[in-house]
Amino acid sequence: MWNISNIFFKYRSYTPIPFLLLMLIFAEPSIMSITIGFAIAISGEFMRFWGVSWAGSETRTTGEVGGTYLIISGPFAFVRNPLYVGNILLYTGIGIMSWSLFPYLQITAVMFFAVQYHFIVLEEEKYLKEKFGEDYKKYVNNVPRFISRFTPYKDAIIEQPPYNPKAGVKSENRTLQAFTLISLIIVIIWIVKNYDLIR
Repeated sequence: MWNISNIFFKYRSYTPIPFLLLMLIFAEPSIMSITIGFAIAISGEFMRFWGVSWAGSETRTTGEVGGTYLIISGPFAFVRNPLYVGNILLYTGIGIMSWSLFPYLQITAVMFFAVQYHFIVLEEEKYLKEKFGEDYKKYVNNVPRFISRFTPYKDAIIEQPPYNPKAGVKSENRTLQAFTLISLIIVIIWIVKNYDLIR
């Protein structure tokens, strides 16, 4: 039976689109906003890439929640949901780059995604508890959901997939293309709005 967690999970790749469109339509970028925002966004993309290089293409599923491994390596050793943390950093960075309706749009977007990921994570945790039992319980007790711990969590008993950055690049290809395109559009908007200053 479908519930709000399933709906958010299935359509999680599409929910950023309205916010991104608003960020472009009302963009008022500056050199400072582009620089700071890009640094925040690229840190989010780095976290995503690091995570999918461990988790692989399973992070792209839009059907039911699932997973072959209980991944505790890479960024998962510091925070249980690094891809969602990376997403929030990525969207926040783009919002700052655009300086669109700042700070109201950015705050609204962060609040929306915090709620969305809360419900998605509840569904994912339910699955992980059922599949991995005590290993997952111990992981939960040692690694926070969204706020990183300072030292990596380790458990040599839990089998891990190989670290595969090539698979990470393949998995992140669509996100990287979208991020590059949006960043270029924001830069072009800045150039157009400041044309008289640089001509």
